[in-house]
Amino acid sequence: MPGTNLTREEAQQRAALLTVDAYEVELDLTGAQEGGTYRSVTTVRFDSAEAGAETFIDLVAPAVHEVVLNGRSLDVAAVFRDSRIALAHLAAGRNELKVVADCAYTNTGEGLHRFVDPVDDQAYLYTQFEVPDARRVFASFEQPDLKATFQFTVTAPAGWKVISNSPAPEPEGPEGTVWRFAPTPRISTYITALIVGPYHSVHSTYEGEDGQSVPLGIYCRPSLAEFLDADHIFDVTRQGFGWFQEKFAYAYPFAKYDQLFVPEFNAGAMENAGAVTIRDQYVFRSKVTDAAYGQRAETILHELAHMWFGDLVTMEWWNDLWLNESFATYTSVACQASVAGTRWPNAWTTFANAEKTWAYRQDQLPSTHPIMAEINDLEDVLVNFDGITYAKGASVLKQLVAYVGQEEFFKGVQAYFQAHAFGNTRLSDLLGALEETSGRDLKTWSKAWLETAGINVLRPEIETDENGAITAFAVRQEAPALPAGAKGEAVLRPHRIAIGFYDLDASGKLVRTDRLELDVAAAELTVVEQLVGKVRPAVVLLNDDDLSYAKVRLDEVSLTNVTAHLGDFAEPLPRALCWASAWDMTRDGELATRDYLDLVLSGIAKESDIGVVQSLQGQVKAALELYAAPEWRATGLARWGAFAQEQLRASEAGSDHQLAWARAFAATAREDAELDLLAGLLDGSEVIKGLAVDAELRWTFVQRLAATGRFDEAEIAAELERDRTAAGERHAATARAARPTEAAKAEAWTAVVEEDKLANAVQEAVIGGFVQADQRELIAPYTARYFASIKGISETRSHEIVQQIVVGLYPTLQVSQETLDATDAWIAEHDPVPALRRLVTECRAGVERALKARAADAAAAK
Repeated sequence: MPGTNLTREEAQQRAALLTVDAYEVELDLTGAQEGGTYRSVTTVRFDSAEAGAETFIDLVAPAVHEVVLNGRSLDVAAVFRDSRIALAHLAAGRNELKVVADCAYTNTGEGLHRFVDPVDDQAYLYTQFEVPDARRVFASFEQPDLKATFQFTVTAPAGWKVISNSPAPEPEGPEGTVWRFAPTPRISTYITALIVGPYHSVHSTYEGEDGQSVPLGIYCRPSLAEFLDADHIFDVTRQGFGWFQEKFAYAYPFAKYDQLFVPEFNAGAMENAGAVTIRDQYVFRSKVTDAAYGQRAETILHELAHMWFGDLVTMEWWNDLWLNESFATYTSVACQASVAGTRWPNAWTTFANAEKTWAYRQDQLPSTHPIMAEINDLEDVLVNFDGITYAKGASVLKQLVAYVGQEEFFKGVQAYFQAHAFGNTRLSDLLGALEETSGRDLKTWSKAWLETAGINVLRPEIETDENGAITAFAVRQEAPALPAGAKGEAVLRPHRIAIGFYDLDASGKLVRTDRLELDVAAAELTVVEQLVGKVRPAVVLLNDDDLSYAKVRLDEVSLTNVTAHLGDFAEPLPRALCWASAWDMTRDGELATRDYLDLVLSGIAKESDIGVVQSLQGQVKAALELYAAPEWRATGLARWGAFAQEQLRASEAGSDHQLAWARAFAATAREDAELDLLAGLLDGSEVIKGLAVDAELRWTFVQRLAATGRFDEAEIAAELERDRTAAGERHAATARAARPTEAAKAEAWTAVVEEDKLANAVQEAVIGGFVQADQRELIAPYTARYFASIKGISETRSHEIVQQIVVGLYPTLQVSQETLDATDAWIAEHDPVPALRRLVTECRAGVERALKARAADAAAAK
């Protein structure tokens, strides 16, 4: 039985048979305040290529009342089972199907999610359909290549707003409760959307060339309205409109553009056509660093880019998901870095520091896969929204732009949009357009970069004479074996890179003195004759400007100088590349955790990029907890905690660095004096000039004090009384689960694993509190309970909930051979489906890596 799965073969067969014309969907949401179920009536018109053929339409619903095909009522009990409605005896040509069902509101962030705001006790709804969840709201042919028009009619409580892909109509009826939207253009099911509730809104327009005027809207709950910086969001959006329309030479393809900040959202955002949903944590209710604003801006631009990549032109099947995500990621960062006047001209530094680190990690897991992945069914794609699909793909596109030239690249993109607007494509369609405009044969490039997995390592080999002149220079390329269990073989690839020469200037800054851009062959050794005769600099940096996707190692002289002067690079990008290389070496066991800590302590105070600072803070904490030799861990944590407090007190008052160090200090505080400081900052008996101990920072301190046993229920409840919001409730759930008692852990475990009542965001908060690095012994008994539970959970819960539990509660902190053995025994016993196996084996790989890194750290002490 297929359950809620759909295979690629089934989708191909259905697409060969059907051409879908139009959906008319009627939803009665008048009972949304109370919850439960709602009436869904779907009428869909489609053509069949064959008379008498059989197919099916997808629907996940508690009850189906009526199925009428071409005027003939079907026996519901006979045709509706296993989330499908069987359709037989189709007419050749036009068919019409009507399905009347009761669909269910969810609290998992899938389908039609329902949330009640504790501030006003009002319900707020939104849909989330990617990958296969439109079928939870209306009957649909749930695959991306069966595009159609969609006309929604929604009946909602009086006074509520209803937003969809088409512009909002004037509501009908005596109380204005019926919203009848105009049909959409031809789009895929997964980018349709409905957002319903008493949302607050702000409106503006984007004014383009030739009289273009696009209505813009921003929505959030009224309880967040005071924090909504709409002008800034509109500014970023307008910058994106201008840049994308210029580069794509295709006008924005939909009638309006709304951005809706919604509660309990599982992802960062979703590219519904003309109605983008965004997690409402991006409405900042407390002070955040500029890195958070930059991340939000990238998310805004990423979703706007999807209006072209993904919505206007959509992949035929999910194996080309990267055509959506990699392009949206690349173009959003390129826009951030390119637009005059942007706050984030160093966006590629952030990309190198964050997204590429994510990609490198993902590409070293047993589940690594080519950018163009093999997607056999929906279960495959649900776990494929990963660092390869997004960040590695974008990295490879950045290299492709360097390879073919930016002007030629965007000319190819323009031809691609013109040829395939409102249609579906494969990889070959894009490569053909790029080959035509660039004049390059991209088949070899595609095979090497898009159809193989793994990371290459690039190392310089340098010889000099007695005067320091270079006599020989080569780039050695390695293709480390793929992780055990990964499909395919490691390969050498062609790389487009820059080589940077850096020397110390009179002020002590490392500045670039020379740069060479070249192609590295898909071979073990590429000789670089152009550098022979030049004076060897202090630092030779391969992949300068981060053009390619590869691990980079430094030669011995460069490593010595970088270790002494990493914080002295004049520009942020080479610093970020060196920081990333050091972190990668630590994860690989090539650099001991204690040496990585020394490197960070020597250079982070000089780091001006706040995003890099925050990444380093998180990486140091992870290294100390997971990669440090256990007998030295406490020493390392004490050094880091003392340094964090020093930086907190030394940072400029009110600065982003001060806030970042306050959070880093709180995450590590464990000594009595450190915990006293946190408690004092909360009650006002301690003051650090410029540090605003606002709602979010208060909860950071409360959670740490709860995790260390200083605070219990009374203090947590008192803080929640100060912050009676949805965010406050989530933070309180984390604090309660973080308490270092058997009772607190048992309560959290029961709520997450044994019961099934928590909303997605609250469950995530509880899991975050349950897992505390300094409570290893307390939660160790739950390892056996974890393995006894996850098979059943995977069979009874939705995908998002399963992923939270399987990944979040895996015994990552129990770094031992016993954990590896327990994982292997569970896999051998249960032979899990591929998606579940992937989640578990990825977690296992983290423990295996930690054991190797700990051994390296212990060896460094000898």
